[in-house]
Amino acid sequence: MKVDSGETALKRTAALVHPDCVLCGSSNESGLHLDLDVTDNGGVSATFDCDTRLQGYSGALHGGIVASVLDSAMTNCLFARGKAAVTLRLTVRYRHRVLTGRPAVVRACFERFSKLRHVLKAC
Repeated sequence: MKVDSGETALKRTAALVHPDCVLCGSSNESGLHLDLDVTDNGGVSATFDCDTRLQGYSGALHGGIVASVLDSAMTNCLFARGKAAVTLRLTVRYRHRVLTGRPAVVRACFERFSKLRHVLKAC
């Protein structure tokens, strides 16, 4: 199977600047080990288990975990372009609960970008 350049850039950049990340790092034994893949629209996507150890209210993933997973997906969007950056601002609008005990999907993509500032979103 041929790996496209976005997928290669994502894996290479993540391994170089983010190997110990609690969300997507492969070296962090306690991490979620999100395995993000590049999507057709240039964004990223991952399926992950919503373990009950990560719940806030009974049966729901903690909102801070939800925000962190979204932040990680958006960071990996940058990695797919060979870029590394830190989050300047993160705004989350919770539309519904993310249930524990079942898998969930996170997706992120670019809304707009420039030389100095990138705006990403869940998609």
